[in-house]
Amino acid sequence: MNLSLIRTAATAVLGTGLLAVALLGGGAAIAADPITLKLGYSLPPTSHYGVGADAFAKALAEKTDGKYVVEMFPSNALGGEREMIEGAQFGTIDLVVTSTGPVGNFVPDTLTFDIPFLFRDYAHARGVLDGEIGQAVLDKFPERGLIALAWGENGFRHLTNNKVAVTEPEDVKGLKIRTMQNDVHMRAFTTLGALPTPMAFPEVFTAMQQGTIDGQENPIPVIVSGNFAQVQKYLSLTGHVYSPALFIMAPSRWDELSDAEKTAFKEAAKIGADAMRKQVETFEADGIAKLEAAGMTVVEHPDSARFAEALAPAYAEYEKRFDPELIKRIRAWQP
Repeated sequence: MNLSLIRTAATAVLGTGLLAVALLGGGAAIAADPITLKLGYSLPPTSHYGVGADAFAKALAEKTDGKYVVEMFPSNALGGEREMIEGAQFGTIDLVVTSTGPVGNFVPDTLTFDIPFLFRDYAHARGVLDGEIGQAVLDKFPERGLIALAWGENGFRHLTNNKVAVTEPEDVKGLKIRTMQNDVHMRAFTTLGALPTPMAFPEVFTAMQQGTIDGQENPIPVIVSGNFAQVQKYLSLTGHVYSPALFIMAPSRWDELSDAEKTAFKEAAKIGADAMRKQVETFEADGIAKLEAAGMTVVEHPDSARFAEALAPAYAEYEKRFDPELIKRIRAWQP
């Protein structure tokens, strides 16, 4: 055989081998590149949602050695909360920070926590959610096509409107109040004689500005970050419902994770939730003064006992719909 042909063949084989090694090396480099995850939420970056999402992203990067990078989409950039939750179900959105308002349409068990005047204070609400009762509800999400990583927080919900300083249940009658797409909330306001108007959050500011609705109900952090003082005259600190938040993940993305990575995501979400709660406390501490300075009239002590009494017909329905023993356990919780 011609020696030059042997050398040529050997060179070709060697070249092919080097090319294979180079491709494998390139593949390793590509695999080592960070994986970018899309996270959506409804409020501005400066909100408690933004603070919680940032803390989650930082903790996740640290716990996974930079493997996962979170790209933020605040202020409804990916749609309203219901649309983002659906996106997580379909796998078009990786992560969502959301109120529980629309979640009841996907995981009905979460609606139990929306019963008015169910929780005494923040310690009570957080204790229930962080304990066995809250975990049992989180465990329901996979069967509904979602993964719930941790409970976050919005805070206790209060009433704003443009018509009257609400001090007692009778003041609410006839008011057109925007509620979340949540029939537990809607039933409560119907019982009080209001006209509940379910509406996606991105539409609320304009609806109040144009007079399509008289008011809305939300926690202080949302009222502040949403600049509602620009379009609402009265704030009543009714504290009628405690509003949790949730870190939700797409099952399609979750199923790609190793067990260690799943633990990292849950731990990072808990860190994000804790940061969110601290920011809620900060907003609660100075938010009311900011709203007053912006021109809102604040009713600090509406008659909560009379509100609770007025809701008796709604409570009777809630006990038929939800597990009455669970409601008792939640009410009876002690640290």
